[in-house]
Formats: sequence, C-alpha cells, structure tokens
Amino acid sequence: MQELERFIDNIQSGNFYEAHEDLEALWYPRRFEQSDEVKLLKGFINASVSFELAKKGKTEQAKKVWQTYLKYETLLENIDSPHTPTYRHIAKLLHAKALL
Repeated sequence: MQELERFIDNIQSGNFYEAHEDLEALWYPRRFEQSDEVKLLKGFINASVSFELAKKGKTEQAKKVWQTYLKYETLLENIDSPHTPTYRHIAKLLHAKALL
C-alpha cells in the first residue's frame, strides 16, 4: 500500500508532519470502525505527531503522545492483515527513531 510506504519514507526522512498526513488518508475514512487495524493506524499517526512535537522542542507533549502510541502498538499482536509485516516494520522503525 503506497500510503504505508510513503509513511515509512517520511519517518526515515524526518518529515513527521507529512508522515501523519500519509496515514490520515487511510485512517480518516475508517475512523469509526471498531477494528484493531484501524486503531493501529491511529497509533502510528500518534507516533508521527510525537516526533513532530519533539522536533519543535515540545518534549513533555511529545512524551504524552508517544505513550498513546504505545497503547495502540500492543494491538499489533491481534491483527490478521496482509499488511502485518509492514506494520511490524513500521513499529521497529518508530522505536529506532524514538531512541535518537
């Protein structure tokens, strides 16, 4: 899915706002679904927001939003999707970026 690939590219490039927008296009039309996959997408959006806040020097806000992401990340274990390998890759990428 090209939105996921763009998200990955933007996270790797430090374009966190753009990464947020990439997944917003996937998440927004499905936001009312009670699906773990949709909730995980929301979590990935939160992670990109957290990075953007940190980039702007808003450390405390970034930490709060990162904690929200971590709540959603646990849903990864429940998802049966053709995109699960990509989701796992994204989760690893996000943790690696958070360590920087």
